[in-house]
Amino acid sequence: MKPKSVTLDDVACHAGVSYQTVSRVLNQAAHVSQKTRDKVEQAMLALNYVPNRVAQQLAGKRSYTLGLATTELALHAPSQIASSIKTRASQLGFNVVISMIDTLSLTACRAAVSELIAQRVDGVLINVPLEAEEAQSIVEFCGQLPVMFLDVSPDALVCKTLFDPHGGAKLGVEHLLQLGHQQIALITGPLALVSARLRYQGWLGELSQQQITPCATHHGDWSAASGYQLALSLLNHSPRPTAILVANDQMALGVLRAVHEYGLRVPEQISVVGYDDTEDSAYFQPPLTTIKQDFRLLGVESVSRLVEALGPHAGQQQDSLLLPTLLVVRNTTAQVGSS
Repeated sequence: MKPKSVTLDDVACHAGVSYQTVSRVLNQAAHVSQKTRDKVEQAMLALNYVPNRVAQQLAGKRSYTLGLATTELALHAPSQIASSIKTRASQLGFNVVISMIDTLSLTACRAAVSELIAQRVDGVLINVPLEAEEAQSIVEFCGQLPVMFLDVSPDALVCKTLFDPHGGAKLGVEHLLQLGHQQIALITGPLALVSARLRYQGWLGELSQQQITPCATHHGDWSAASGYQLALSLLNHSPRPTAILVANDQMALGVLRAVHEYGLRVPEQISVVGYDDTEDSAYFQPPLTTIKQDFRLLGVESVSRLVEALGPHAGQQQDSLLLPTLLVVRNTTAQVGSS
């Protein structure tokens, strides 16, 4: 015999509150004390109550579902961010549906967002690199649906949660200069993407302030393979760089292999600084010095702020949040001439 479904009345009886109070807790109404909210949530757990999301949607109520439009999850950074978003959303009582784009274009991003909207999401997070004008067009496309951007130009007039790109670039340059490096090469990400361009501009700005010009610059595609190929070219450059700034850890992994195959030692003969501090970077050989972007924090903050926008003050413009970066010194950097 099919077991009887747990109802709101059952939850209310178990918690010792009214049906209306349970409904308010489910709909995250503002006028419920934390003590009462905790009591109701404990009753739901005890009874294994599962909200009927479909019925709520048909009634025009909140779906308690967030949408995430993201780039390729095979890349480390987007996958870590998506994982953090799902974890934080679950903590707040929300599901997450994901729409992944296969080409980096405004058209592809709009198609992904349209797919999410069709699933009746309450809000959208967009981890796709967009220019300011493109982000604004997405906001207009979404109408009243709250949108949070995670990879957009800092001057974009939209709600966004971002890492500080110039601060991160400054940390990498300052570290190498303190070690005495002057012959510094750059391996950037694709400059058509705003995040890659901002890191590159940050490097150039910091080096220029010290009256240093990069000895060579190459543009990669974020992959370890491109880092490998570009590093081989840099190592044949004259003068050969004593240090390489790399725009992400995956490309830095390729750089380390190329340097090893070339017969040089890291960090004694050449220093390497990555960017992101993905989970694997501490296990590279040697462990990678890099600029940490806390992807867990990005997921927590972006979801928390988006859910806040769904509350009593929904529709009000939120301030943007710029998250800090951190230099993580490991074993791929050393004083110049230390061999």
